[in-house]
This record gives sequence, structure tokens and C-alpha cells, in this order.
Amino acid sequence: MNYNRKEYTEEELIQLYRAILKPRMIEERMLVLLRQGKVSKWFSGIGQEAISVGSAMALEQDEYILPLHRNLGVFTSRGVALDRLFAQFQGKLHGFTKGRDRSFHFGTNEHHIVGMISHLGPQLAVADGIALADLLEQKEKVTLVFSGDGGASEGDFHEALNVAAVWGLPVIFMIENNGYGLSTPNNEQFKFRHFIDKGPAYGIDALQIDGNNVLEVYDTVRQAAASIRKNPRPMLIEAITFRMRGHEEASGTKYVPKELFEKWAKKDPVENFESYLLDELVLTQKVMESIKEELRNEIEEGLQKAFSEPMPEVNREQEIADMYQPFEQEVVQPASESKTERRFVDAISDALNQSMERYPDLVLMGQDVAEYGGVFKVSEGMVEKFGKGRIRNTPLCESAILGVGMGMSVRGKKSIVEMQFADFVTCGFNQIVNNLAKSHYRWGQNADVVVRMPTGAGTAAGPFHSQSNEAWFFHTPGLKIVYPSSPYDAKGLLNAAIEDPNPVMYFEHKMLYRSISQEIPDDYYTVEIGKAKTVAEGSDLTIITYGMGVHWAKQLQQELRESSLEILDLRSLLPWDKDAVRTAVEKTGRVIILHEDTLTGGIGGEIAAWISEHCFELLDAPVARVASLDTAVPFAPPLEQEFLPRQRLRQKAELMLNY
Repeated sequence: MNYNRKEYTEEELIQLYRAILKPRMIEERMLVLLRQGKVSKWFSGIGQEAISVGSAMALEQDEYILPLHRNLGVFTSRGVALDRLFAQFQGKLHGFTKGRDRSFHFGTNEHHIVGMISHLGPQLAVADGIALADLLEQKEKVTLVFSGDGGASEGDFHEALNVAAVWGLPVIFMIENNGYGLSTPNNEQFKFRHFIDKGPAYGIDALQIDGNNVLEVYDTVRQAAASIRKNPRPMLIEAITFRMRGHEEASGTKYVPKELFEKWAKKDPVENFESYLLDELVLTQKVMESIKEELRNEIEEGLQKAFSEPMPEVNREQEIADMYQPFEQEVVQPASESKTERRFVDAISDALNQSMERYPDLVLMGQDVAEYGGVFKVSEGMVEKFGKGRIRNTPLCESAILGVGMGMSVRGKKSIVEMQFADFVTCGFNQIVNNLAKSHYRWGQNADVVVRMPTGAGTAAGPFHSQSNEAWFFHTPGLKIVYPSSPYDAKGLLNAAIEDPNPVMYFEHKMLYRSISQEIPDDYYTVEIGKAKTVAEGSDLTIITYGMGVHWAKQLQQELRESSLEILDLRSLLPWDKDAVRTAVEKTGRVIILHEDTLTGGIGGEIAAWISEHCFELLDAPVARVASLDTAVPFAPPLEQEFLPRQRLRQKAELMLNY
């Protein structure tokens, strides 16, 4: 192996040796503990330590790194306390996730590390978000994110590189090419020869290095980072390496030809660097043994501390509470009595403008949101007011842009991501339900992201521009969901959603944009999230609904003037107002739950079950649901009208009134 020490001092070389030796010694100890049943699972990085260590040592301590399974060297090089690291491996309370996640599935802002989720690819876009925050602050910083050769087959890889290239983000994409995605060899993963071939296609500089040469890794990353800090841009570095053990220990290595192990054993990154330093007289046997003894003692001390800690005690209330960053909303009243008649779409635009003024770091991202003003013109004129840095047109990369929002949150910044249509959120589903929703529960990092979702049918737009998909997210702890039905609530709830440091799915019905108007305050104000609103008082029948359903219920009220209808607008779906629901049920004893979403698996089913369980003694009739047909949304207007529940609502109401 060719080592070129250049101008590096003996002290720097010894520091690198100590850094690469430490994860190897920890790994060797962990393999023993695994066989003893004292750790439950282990992803070995033996043979790949040079990449983790060289990269981490090359960056400044306050520059973020996003590692994967086999990057123990990142954590040790950043000085993470070993007792806490080992507690994490064992699921102890002192670990970074309090026993809620395993191995390297955590982050620590103290050490500027954002750990992985099992889906691998989404973290690449999170790195984009961290880098964007640095770019907007004009900080000369670099973010480095790891990907394996297998994980690079995911669409998130393409999206993250594309966004980084288009926006000129200071990110190093470190590709650890070890030849296998678990057991699948590279020739069954992709057809290109080298990952550096991808660089020119994205307009990105690309370098290939010997991933087992810690000095080459260190020097390359160090120079690349220095260049990127002065001239912000992304860079791809392909590190050629090999893992000497299985994907994880239980999977074994029978699928790997023996001769590959023999070849790569000769390129062991720790042994070769150690021999080089001994040959160069930089390292002596005495110093080497002293370093090993020191590390051995540090490892054993950390293990004993971790072993002595009991497993976490169950605290149900704390588990539930930790899904969200603690936040007590204080409802903001308008500063004056000035009001103006505003359409639903104008109310949303008002909220965006006033929140952008209120939070100078807030960024709005979405397809065509800048000069074009968005397909529904909600953000029209905002780019002239706030600039291209904060009103950002995005490529068609929903997953990456949601990941960028997560990365911005890591840097303490708020963001709004606009889905052009709610239907398109499927392309970013993983980021929402596995990154945004779970991050605070896992390691205390909130996701300060609002996802705006133009939703709903009635425009003859067919199956892919008309869906009501709020129920997809209703099942996901860690998210909040709001769905206004009036201009007043549209503005107040959007301001509140942006204010809230937790991820909020904000649904806005397209049919309401320009069909309804209301006199609303000109000033900034908020509406309480989680608080329902009584739209109409009644004594005969309660209709619990939200969004367009509120207007269908009000129309029914005009048609059934001889009956007294109670209409409750939930406004917030997660959390939903159980007290208000109970009160509304108590008033009439007869309940219909109405929503535009399809019937099966809809939110109405959960609310109906809750009413039956908690308000049974208040009921004079079975709880009824009215919803759209269990089909995709059809295109032709007659079919779409039959799909929607409006006509069935009257039939069900008459049935309930006569029960």
C-alpha cells in the first residue's frame, strides 16, 4: 500500500494511528460480546475503518457527518464517550436513544453527527439540508454523508445528488464501495464500472481513492473540504474497500469467494498503517503497546459502566410524550381589529408572508413556488419579497426536499415544503413517516417542518390529483395534522403549524381556494392546534367532520330546516379534540362522522370506535359514517359526484333522525 505522508508531522500520523486502532479494538471486543449474548446485533466495519476515521479526522469538529452501519470510526474519532456508546448498543437508558433504537441509529448534535435510519438513502438528503443551512448563513462549512454501493441504488441517492448539484450545496458524498449490497455483488446492483462515472452526469466533481489507505482518505477529504469551503459545491468521493465480515454477523460470508478475502486481507487498513509507521520509525513497539494498553483500558472501563446500568424502566406517559418536542402553544391574537374580506387561498398566502417575516430563517421549498408562484398561485410575489434563497424552486424530488427540511431542522431552522398536489406526497412518504415523525422519539431531534398538501376532489382531475390522503398520516405517531375549512382557520392554523417545532401535515382543499371568502384579521394570529370548533348548535343530530365536509354539512342544514343539526369542525386531526367530540355527542345522542376520504380505514372509523367505547351511554342510535366510495377518484364529473359522499349524507341523516 502506497502511503504518502507529505508534510504531515509525526504527531499527526500517531494521532491517525490511534484513531484507526480504536474502532478495530472495539470491534474485536464486540464480536466476543456478541457470541456471549451481551450485545444483540453487530454490523462489522472491520476492513473499512480507514474511510470512517480518515474522513472524520479530516473535517472540522463542528462540521456534520452522517454515517451508516460500518462507521464506528466516525463516532470514536469525534470523541463520543464509550460508556454511552456501549449503553446505546445494549439498549440502556444512558444511550443516545434511551433504549428505543439500536447501534448507530441515532444522532448527537454535541458531536455533529446525524445517524442513519435502516432505509439508508434518506440520510443523503438530510445532509443536503444541513449544507443548505450553512450556505444560507454564508458559513464556510462542509457536510459529509456516507452511502454504501448497495444503498446508492435507491432513488434517494439520485435525488440528493441532483438537488445538491442544482443548488451548489457544500456536501461530500462518500461512497464506500465494498463490492456487495449485503450478499448481492455489484454486477447485480448496477452496470456502470465506477461510481465516479456518475459525477459528470450530475455536474459534480468525482474522485476515486483507496479506501483502505487511511492517509490517502484523510488527505483527499481534507483537501476536498478546504476547496468546498471556499467554493461551495458538492463532490463525490468513491472509496474502494472491502468488508472482511458479513453484512451483519448473523448473515455470514459464504457468498464471498475465498480468494477475495485472501486478497483484501493483505490490504488490512490497520495492520498496513501500523507496519508503515513502524518502518518509518514514526512508531516504536513501546509506544504502540502503550497506545493499545491505554485503549484497552478505556474500552473495558466504558463496558463496565454500560454493563452496570440497568435496562430502562417502562414509563408509558414518557414514551408517548417523547414522540413530540414539548411545546405549549400560546394562541396569538391579532394586534389590531383591522379586517379584510379574503378568499381561502389569500388567507394561506397571508400566513406564509407573515410567517416569513416573523421567522427570518424560514424557507419555503416546492416545485414552481418561486417566480411562478406555485400552481395555485399561493406564493405569488413572494420571491420578489424574500428572495430566491428563501423561496426555493425545487427539482421534482419530493423525498429529497423533505429530507432537506429534516436537515434544516438539525441546524435549528424552520421550513415549509409544498407538495404540488397532495397525491405526490407518496414520493416522499418514507421521509415523513420514518424520518420526520420518529426523529424526536429516537434521539431528541425535532423536525421543524410543515408539509403543505393541496388536497381533495371535485375538480374532475382524476385519480392522481384528487385524493384525500390524511388517513395515511393519521396512523403515524410523531406527526400533527391540521385541515382547515374556512379562511380564518386557514390562516390561523398555518401560522400555528409553522410556529410549532414538530412536523405538521397541513391539508388545504383545492375546491375551497377561490370558492369561499371571509372577513379575517389583517394582522398575524394563530388558532389552537388540537381544538375543534362548533360551527352550528343543534339538538337532533351531530355531524362531526372537517375540510369540505363542513360545507356539505352546512348545506344539509339548509335543506333540513325542520331539524336541529350540531356541526363540529375538527380542524385538527392529530391530535383531535376528544372533549369537543364528547360534548357534541352528548347534545344529540345521534352522530354521523363525515369525511371526503374513502370509508374503509378512514379517520371516521377511529373516531366512531372512540365514541362507542367512551360515550356509549350518551348514544340513542349507532354511530354512523359517511364517506367516499372505496374506489380511486374517477375523472368524469358524473362518476366523481357519485364517488363523493354528499348525496349519501342526506340519506344517512334522514335515517339517523328517524331512528
